[in-house]
Amino acid sequence: MTEWLDEEAGPVVRPYAMTRGRTRPVGGDFDLIAIVMATGSASEAGAGAGLEPEHVAILDLCRRPLSVAEISAHLDLPVGIVRVLLGDLQTSGLVLTRAPQPAMEQPSKRVLLAVIDGLRAL
Repeated sequence: MTEWLDEEAGPVVRPYAMTRGRTRPVGGDFDLIAIVMATGSASEAGAGAGLEPEHVAILDLCRRPLSVAEISAHLDLPVGIVRVLLGDLQTSGLVLTRAPQPAMEQPSKRVLLAVIDGLRAL
């Protein structure tokens, strides 16, 4: 077993420290497959926006649309932490989110099977 000394371990921050102990997002509930898009960059938000490094990283990632799950994976952070950080950004107007389509608005199984049959016929 290898022992790590403080210098070798690198920066270690507990997830609750990133959210100041909050466990739920302030502005809404973010589904895993909800799409997130930044409305601007961290530099446009200004120094007074109170953005943490994780907020800035999310804004950088979301220059192109990404799902909540993808953001979590890219940042290697738990989804719960990402949801709280996204709530902060949404409250500040720095990100827009689009909820997934409800199941009733999706094509029926019959339609999907017909498409598959049509593709196989090609």
